[in-house]
Amino acid sequence: MKKAKRQAKRPEDIHAALAKKKGPVSKFIAHNYRHFNAAALLDAAKGYEAHLAAGGKMLVTLAGAMSTAELGITLAEMIRRDKVHAIVCTGANLEEDIFNLVAHDYYERVPHYRHLSSAEEQALLERHMNRVTDTCIPEGEAMRRIEAAVAEEWVAADRSGQRFFPHEFMYKILRSGKLKKFYQIDPKNSWMVAACEKNLPIIVPGWEDATLGNMYAGRCVTGEIGNVHTVRTGIEYMVWLAEWYTKTAKRLRNGEGSIGFFQIGGGIAGDFPICVVPMLHQDLGRTGVPLWGYFAQISDSTTSYGSYSGAVPNEKITWGKLGERTPKFIVESDATIVAPLIFSWVLGK
Repeated sequence: MKKAKRQAKRPEDIHAALAKKKGPVSKFIAHNYRHFNAAALLDAAKGYEAHLAAGGKMLVTLAGAMSTAELGITLAEMIRRDKVHAIVCTGANLEEDIFNLVAHDYYERVPHYRHLSSAEEQALLERHMNRVTDTCIPEGEAMRRIEAAVAEEWVAADRSGQRFFPHEFMYKILRSGKLKKFYQIDPKNSWMVAACEKNLPIIVPGWEDATLGNMYAGRCVTGEIGNVHTVRTGIEYMVWLAEWYTKTAKRLRNGEGSIGFFQIGGGIAGDFPICVVPMLHQDLGRTGVPLWGYFAQISDSTTSYGSYSGAVPNEKITWGKLGERTPKFIVESDATIVAPLIFSWVLGK
């Protein structure tokens, strides 16, 4: 009887070869991450890398409190090394990276947050410490400091009849240099500083529910800002995104690349931008515009009762967002753990 042919090269051997020229983090992932969500993490990282190698661009979405989780430590380098080409984020993530930039040393960690009593929570409120899970953001040093800087820009724009998107106002205060004396982290770890340096496209749907959005609304109520539309809106962001996607896809098609979608968390940060493709096809008749060319999501949301954040990627095929052959990955885990590892693989660390 003939001996069975030797099995094809094992996945761990393939991954070891891929990580050979990378750093210790990637080598650790290649050796240990072999099954289940760990394997999905590595598959998504390899897919991200392959997408870029084929000439593609990547849009990254940020939900949750990724900025307060200091995702900027790896995301900023991804931006600087042209591994990210556009970002869609909540208003909270837009501002909280800059809060951390200027007030990091005033933040307080509460590792026992699960056991805080109502009285202890009240005590935090009275000290103006706003809790995000195990981290308290200091109102005076973070929120009010940024409010004072950006309010000057809001009022100046309002009086001159100019209008800007939320992220453009943040770029203005970073470029003015007025915050530099307050920096408490190395700016290389701020993804907003990196994005500002690159003039990276940022889309911020639903900005109105962020802390600065509330502060802006308050000034509209008092009449300090006369035109509520001095800060441009979500519909205008969608119009802008439609043109950016169309033009970028057209440029890439000549080089056979495509636009990828890397989603961290769920919510409006992911839901808003992924709809641009069916809008282009179904509402504008731009049927020649390609679908998203890569999709990955990191989420701890489960599929139940119509949950979109927990929906499997294939559901998006029925809505005209992804194609049958689009590379699709989902890592059901904590994004604060998973995203830095995927980014580290792509960065070759």
